[in-house]
Amino acid sequence: MRKFVLLFRMDIARKEAQPTRKQMETYMQQWIRWIDEIADNDQLANGGNHFSLQGRVLKPNNEVIETPHVADNNSVAGYIIVLAKNIDEATKIAKKCPILNGRNTSVEIRETATP
Repeated sequence: MRKFVLLFRMDIARKEAQPTRKQMETYMQQWIRWIDEIADNDQLANGGNHFSLQGRVLKPNNEVIETPHVADNNSVAGYIIVLAKNIDEATKIAKKCPILNGRNTSVEIRETATP
């Protein structure tokens, strides 16, 4: 099995894009079911986390941006690492991610460079 990182992107910048407490409860229930399914299939690797809303980007010539990188009003919100035979199998896992039920969200799938 190969390792693939699933990067979760969502709008972290605009307050109106943040889920309500009730929506967050629903999302977390869906998230736990999805993660449990991956773990039950022995496809959840060690590693993964949710990121804070704060961050910093460093650029050449000592340029410092005091926010995470945001493009198209979204930024990386977290990641998990899954085990899959190939990118197609990793994509099949990612397609069930509950974050895709939101607006302006995405899951990026990247194979790790080392096993």
